[in-house]
Parts: sequence; C-alpha cells; structure tokens
Amino acid sequence: MTLVEGSIGVEDLVLLEPLEQESLLKNLRLRFENKEIYTYIGNVLVSVNPYQQLSIYGSEFIAKYQNYTFYELKPHIYALANVAYQSLRFQDQDQCILITGESGAGKTEASKLVMSYVAAVCGKGEQVNSVKEQLLQSNPVLEAFGNAKTIRNNNSSRFGKYMDIEFDFKGSPLGGVITNYLLEKSRVVKQLKGERNFHIFYQLLAGADAQLLKALKLEKEASGYAYLNKDVSGVDGMGDASNFKAMQNAMTVIGFSEEEIRQVLEVTALVLKLGNVELSDEFQANGTPASGISDGRGVREISEMVGLNSEELERALCSRTMETAKEKVVTALNVIQAQYARDALAKNIYSRLFNWIVKRINESIKVGTGEKKKVMGVLDIYGFEILEENSFEQFVINYCNEKLQQVFIEITLKEEQEEYEREGIPWEKVDYFDNGIICNLIEHNQRGILAMLDEECLRPGVVSDSTFLAKLNQLFHKHAYYESKVTQNAQRQYDHSMGLSCFRICHYAGKVTYNVNSFIDKNNDLLFRDLSQAMWKAQNSLLRSLFPEGDPKQASLKRPPTAGAQFKSSVAILMKSLYSKNPNYIRCIKPNEHQQPGRFSWELVATQAQYLGLLENVRVRRAGYAFRQGYGSFLERYRLLSRTTWPHWNGGDREGVEKILWELSRSSEDVTFGKTKIFIKSPKTLFYLEEQRRLRIQQLATLIQKIYRGWRCRIHYQQMRKSQILISSWFRGNRQKKRYGKIKASVLLIQAFVRGWKARKDYRKYFRSGAALTLADFIYKSIAQKFLLGLKNNLPSTNILDKRWPAAPYKCFNTANQELRRLFHQWKCKKFWDQLSPKQVEILREKLCASELFKGKKAAYPQSVPIPFRGDYIGLQENPKLQKLKSTEHGPVLVAETVKKVNRGDGKTSSRILLLTKRHVILIDAKKYQAKTVIGLESVAGVSVTSFTDGLFCLHLSEISSVGSKGDFLLVSEHVIELLSQMYRSVLDTTQRQLPFTVTEQFSVRFKESNVAVKVIQGPPGNRNGKLSFKKKGNSSLEVTV
Repeated sequence: MTLVEGSIGVEDLVLLEPLEQESLLKNLRLRFENKEIYTYIGNVLVSVNPYQQLSIYGSEFIAKYQNYTFYELKPHIYALANVAYQSLRFQDQDQCILITGESGAGKTEASKLVMSYVAAVCGKGEQVNSVKEQLLQSNPVLEAFGNAKTIRNNNSSRFGKYMDIEFDFKGSPLGGVITNYLLEKSRVVKQLKGERNFHIFYQLLAGADAQLLKALKLEKEASGYAYLNKDVSGVDGMGDASNFKAMQNAMTVIGFSEEEIRQVLEVTALVLKLGNVELSDEFQANGTPASGISDGRGVREISEMVGLNSEELERALCSRTMETAKEKVVTALNVIQAQYARDALAKNIYSRLFNWIVKRINESIKVGTGEKKKVMGVLDIYGFEILEENSFEQFVINYCNEKLQQVFIEITLKEEQEEYEREGIPWEKVDYFDNGIICNLIEHNQRGILAMLDEECLRPGVVSDSTFLAKLNQLFHKHAYYESKVTQNAQRQYDHSMGLSCFRICHYAGKVTYNVNSFIDKNNDLLFRDLSQAMWKAQNSLLRSLFPEGDPKQASLKRPPTAGAQFKSSVAILMKSLYSKNPNYIRCIKPNEHQQPGRFSWELVATQAQYLGLLENVRVRRAGYAFRQGYGSFLERYRLLSRTTWPHWNGGDREGVEKILWELSRSSEDVTFGKTKIFIKSPKTLFYLEEQRRLRIQQLATLIQKIYRGWRCRIHYQQMRKSQILISSWFRGNRQKKRYGKIKASVLLIQAFVRGWKARKDYRKYFRSGAALTLADFIYKSIAQKFLLGLKNNLPSTNILDKRWPAAPYKCFNTANQELRRLFHQWKCKKFWDQLSPKQVEILREKLCASELFKGKKAAYPQSVPIPFRGDYIGLQENPKLQKLKSTEHGPVLVAETVKKVNRGDGKTSSRILLLTKRHVILIDAKKYQAKTVIGLESVAGVSVTSFTDGLFCLHLSEISSVGSKGDFLLVSEHVIELLSQMYRSVLDTTQRQLPFTVTEQFSVRFKESNVAVKVIQGPPGNRNGKLSFKKKGNSSLEVTV
C-alpha cells in the first residue's frame, strides 16, 4: 500500500493515531469539509453523503482508477469497484458488493456508481453494449416504482434490491438477475407528514401528455387524489416530468413493448383512482350495518379503463364471500371493513405490479443456462430505520440490516484470521459485539419474534395485536435485548416513551421501539377472494395475470404463507448467496438530517459510526498489525532508503526488505515477516518510513536537478562552441569567395579591354575613320527609340493626382525623362482644366489663392482644403434687412458671415456681421442690422494673422483714409482662410496691387494716436476648446490666448 502525499487527514483509518472514537470522527469531518467523502478501513470503503454533485466522477476518473491498484490513488468508490471487477475477471472469484447505511446515506447512488464503473471498464461490442445499457436502464424504472421521498431522503429506496451481474470468461457482461425484497406497500395508501407516495404517481401526472391522461381518466393536479399527500407534491432538484420521459425510454431500452408500457400505466392509474372511491354507511333490511359506493363515477371509470364489470367490482368492495368445503356465505362489509378491503386491494395490485416489472426486467437481461459465467452481486437494500412510529415494515427492515451486520462481522474476522494463518502470524482475538443473539431473538424457528407472530396469525380463537404482544412479554421478559412496558414494570423502571402497545429491541444500531398495531394484519397480508376473482376477470391482460388465484379452476382453500415467513426465507437465501461470494463493503454515512451540503452533525455521525462498528473494524484490522504489504511492493517503494538496495538490488524481495529495516534500526517487535508479506504493528513506524522516504526523495530530487543542470550547461556550451566554429568557417569561406569573385571580375574586365584594344588596333585599317561615331550614333538612337517606345507603352493614368512615372533605363536619359514627365503632367493638367466649368475654375482659383497665402504658414489651412467656400454663412438671401443693406452697395457680396470685433481698449468682443464685396468691407450691428463701418478696400494697408488654428486677424488701415483715422480693426472669424483669400483677390482686382499679408504672433494695432501691442500665445494642451481669451496688460499691451 502507498500513501498519497499531500492527502487530507488519514486516508486509511487503520493508520489512525490515536485510535479513538473522537479522532475517527475528527478525521471523517476534516475530509468531509474538504470534499473528500471516501475513506478506507483496509479494504472497506466508508462513504459520507455530500448532498451535492462533486467533480470526481466520469470517464476521466474511471480511466484513472482502472490503471492503478487499490491504494495507489485517493480513496474512491471506483477503486473498490475496480478491485471487485479485476478479482472476478482474473482470479475467477465471484464477488458481491454490500452497500449498507441509514436511509439517506447515499446507498442508491453508490450502487449506480458501481454499476456505471463496471459498465465502462468491461468489454465492448454491439451485443455487450446492449446488455450494459439494459442493466443500467433498469435503475430509472425501479426507482420510479420503488423509491419515494421520505423525511430523511428525497429518493429513498422503499424496497431491497440485489442484482447479480453475470459475466463471461472475458469479463464482458452477459446479463443479470434482480431480486427484490419487501416493497413498502403500505406507503401506497398512507404517508407520513412531509413524505410522498412512490415517484411513479407524481411522474405520471406531471409527465404524461393530455391525450394519455385522458385515456387513463386522470387529472393533472396531484391534490385531487386521496392516496397522494397533499402537503408535498414536488421535490427540490427532482423533475417529475423529465423523469417520466426517462422512465419510458428506459422501459423501451430494456425491451418492454408499447402495449406492456400502456398496461403498466393503466394499472398504476387504477391504483391511484381506487383511493378516490368513497364508501358510505348503509344498512341491510334486518338493520345490519353495510356499506355502499357514494359516487359510482370512480368505479365506472376504473371498470372502463381495465375492462371490468362495475357492478361486480362494487359488490367485491362492499361484501365478502366466506367459502368452505360445503357452502358459501356472503357477508356485507361495514364502512371500515370496506375501506380496509379497498386499501388492501390497492396495496396488493401495486406490490404485484412491482414484482411483475422486476420479473419482466429479468426476462430481458437473463443469461442462457448453458453458458459458464462469473457473478458480481450488488446489494442496495433499505438502511436501518428509527422513526417516530415504527411498525411491521421497520421491524423486518431492521432485521435484514441485523443479518447484514452479522455477515460483515463474521466475514471480516474470518478473512483476518485466514490471512494471519496463511502468513504464519499468531492471531490475537479481538473483543467485538456479536449481534447473533439479536438475530436469534427475531428469527429463531420456535422461539423467535417472527415465529411467534406466525403462530398468533394461524391459531384459532380471538387473535389481536395485544395477544401477540402479551405472548412476547411472557416469552422474552428476561431477554437482555427485549423491553416492553410489562418488563419495565417488573424491573421497576419508568419510561414515559414506552407505550402500552409497544416493545423495544436493542439492535446493533441502537434501541428501536415498535408499535404492534397492525402487525397481525400486515403479516397476514390477506386479500379477500372476491377482489382477486374480480381482478382476474379484467380484460387488461397484465392486471389479469397479477391475480392467478382469482381463476376458479386454480382456487385453493390453503392459507398462503405470511409476509414475515416469506421475508425470512428471502433473507436466508440472500445470506447464503453472500457467503458464497467474496465480499466488498461500502459503509454509507449520513452527515446530517437536513440533506444540506457541507454540514457535519457530530452526534448523528457518531451514532452511525458506533452501530456500523467502524472503530471495531479498525481494531480488528490492527489487532495484530495495522499495515501489511507484499515484499515486492514494499521493496519497490522503500528501497531508496538503503544504500544497499538503491539504486539496484539483485537479491530476493524479502532479503531486500530485511536489509532496509535493519539499516533503519526498526524494532523487531514492531515488524513481523510473513511468508509473502511484511506486517507492521504500529502506524508510527509506517509514518516514520514515509517521512524518511519523503526526505530521501527530496535529496534525490536535488541530486537529479544538480546533475541535470550540469549536463544541460555542458550541452549548451558544446552547442555554442560548435555553432561558433561553424559560423566562423562559413564567414571566412564566404569572404574568400567574394574576394575571389572580385579578382575574377577584374581580370575578365582587363582581358576584355586588352582584347578590344588589340582588335581595334588590328582592324582599324579596314574601316573608315568615322565608323566608330556612326556606330555610336546608331546605337544611341536605337536606345533612345527603345526608351521612347517603352515609355509610350508604360505611361501612367491621366489622373492629375497620379505622380507615378517610369524610371529612365540609362542615366543619360535622366534629364530628358524629367522633362517628359513635366510635359506629361502639364498636358494632364491642361486636359483636366479644359473639362472644368467656369464655376469650377473659379473655385479652384479661390483655393489656389488660399494655398499661396496660407500653405505651410497657418495651422488652420489643412482643415479648410477639402471644404468648399460657401460665401454666405448668415442666410443673406432669406434676411430682407440684410438684402436692403446689400442693395445700397456696389457689386455682389463675396463673403457674408458673423465675426467678433475685439475692443482694443479693454479686450472685450462684440458680434458684427461682415459683408465683403468687390470694393468694400462692411461691418453691421448684429442686433439692429445697421451699418457701423464701411471700409473701402483701397484703405486696407495690410493684414496680420497668426500661425495657429484660431480665426484672429487684424485689418491695418491707411492713416489718410477717413476710416483709418480711428485705427485698425481686430476681428475674429470662423472662416478666416476663405475671408482673407477673397479679400486678397478683391484688392488685387480693384486696386491692381497685392495686399500685404503678415503671419506672426506679435503685431501692433493702431488705436487713434497710440499703438497697442498684441501678443498671441498657445494655451495649455488640455484647455484647447477653440475659444480665444483676451487679457489687457497695461494701456499698450493685449495678450491673446489660443
């Protein structure tokens, strides 16, 4: 066995120190709080129900546990299932997996996990997959018909199930056999507060479509049925509608025909509707109490659905025929008796339907008799129950759990003793509680409680539950594990919790008080012959087959066996089957009563740990030795602790183990050597070995790292050295190649020149003296012709924006090529110009003027290039007042916009409308629409603008003009590029002079007889919102912030 490093708590309780109840519970709680729900006791698995979905299941984990032995990974139910399957497959041992625990401890889920693991790891193939699917799909069907919500568990199994899965010699499943035990059929007619009836009733109502409900004569609301608890209809986390679909699909996969499924649902609906048959008091002619049907509708619907005669069914419910060998006597039933008969019929129909479903599943999954097979049994049976009111059902359930506990104790001790004897180790007896005396109290053939119950049911005379209890008190008044009010009074004990009609048994799981009311009736489990005969006459073949005793030809006066006797016989057969197989145990524990995840109830778990005998199981495992392992596995794990056995050992496994322990100086009293295994008494020794192994692994890891790092550095150095040598050799070779190439090219050039010179010298006398010039001129012209033809074929597009031009093939053509490029561009421009309208020409001229004035000088210019000049920005045509002002001036208005005039005295601004004509600049009051100033263009001496993106500009006027005497104008325009461009062209056209433009951030503005220095500065980057800020500094300075 190996211990998983970094584990939470102790994974195997055999190694727990100190071995006490408190430390055991603390360890379980620590692992539970960290979502480690599985813990080992040797080869026994303890499972704590987490009440939530954990991500520790599925194909990934199945593959993981399939490839490792039992103790190599964390405790898991897959590990136990793998051990059972591998033992069955390779050791040819029949296996059984016993899943025990309280109701709500997770036994059903554990059985499904075991089956899903076995299905995943066994063989493949179409037939094998079909068998596996049938085995797995039996769970939804049996859960629907056999499980119910109880106070302790939302999906509690209300029957016992033992499934034998049969395999061939290869380990592939062939089929199986399911055995069911004691369905809690009393739940059909009555449930405790907060509980539900069997799931199938709610699934049928929630999942069936309207057509099916109509055929079954059912209503969708569960509250309308007397057999269903009206307080609880739904269960959190459980979808009844989806589960109904899953159940139908599962029945189809198993092999149920559509007709069989329909008949099963009809019989289920029949049970549900029987509860709504109301019975009322009636009296016969002689005054004898009788009973009748209050509303015949329910009986008629039942009769129509399954093909019964409604009058015969009503007669069977309200009367009883007593038949002897000589005569028949018909007796009317009063209301209480009729209700008992109705409920007994409902319980029997449902119980027999459940048995038929199990039988039908077995027919689908059964294996041929001629095949040799191996068997794995999975037992999922109801857990030990201690309720507020415990009746006959709880009595037999707890009896079955007593027998399972007896099997666990006997087989566990037997296995331990056999292993010690097999290994030659002395066995020390361990004291443990043997519950055989309790089993004997219940099942003894002559003096057991079940025998007394059968005797009381069969004896003539007045028989009641009270007489049965009196017989028990008389027989067991001195028994140590039996108590009642009578025995307590005899011993002068007072216990207010013990009723007069109760007795108490001290089970292994604790004391349970049983109420004997209805023990006789439930044990007799009688159904009136009239009802059996009525059901046998049904046209529904399934319902008819459930009551073979109703056939008059097979009628028998022999009394059927009692429920207790049948269950006792079934348990005996189960025990015989379990003893014949190798057992594997899963002990399920419920952490709290409220099904809440993460909540650990100390008292509840302590009680379960006590009656499950976990501490005794650990003590049995540790009676001789807490730890055992084969010599080979032990040597493989711990051989690194000895210099003799590490890294190589050539001797035997036992000698190697002895050498390791001798070098570690471990006490011989704590270690014993068996024939094939080593046995260690104290867990401290194992922990010491693990700690030494951990330290040794750290040392070896450090050594490995050191050697690896050195090796990696050497390899890296060698690779770098090889690379440097290779690079150097390639570099030197390449350099020599280049040098050789240059020398070769020079030699060839010299040779060519020499050969040319010699040729010219030899042949000069044969040619005219001007032949060279003629040839050169011809060659040049040919090259020029080739150049021009090539240029013709590769001319770029006629788009004036296309700047592409082919490069000259020879340097001698560079000047000509540039001239041709210029001419081609001018031709494209001329062609483009000829295509333009006069208006487009005028727009281009305006843009050209703006470009000459501002390109590369003012930051606002690039933004104005794509925007056409509009001229009118104030709606001049729509404003009659401005039209009137316009009409008084000469020439058209070139620009009309709103500007801001800056007061040179205080820096404040005021709005003005500016009109630019061919001869004047007019400033108009924006409010009164009156001309304030008219400036002739001949009076404008110059313009100053800044290089920023602002619209500030200054009109410098000549002093000799009438307007100029007042001083210059400082204005702000949003279209300064357009305004000044148009002004420049107007001045040029009017006065035949160029208007001086100055781009500067500092200029002087004339104000009457004085000058004001204007300084424009750039504001902080974050404050650029497009506004200008004017600040007067003294009398002769104005600072403008952009």
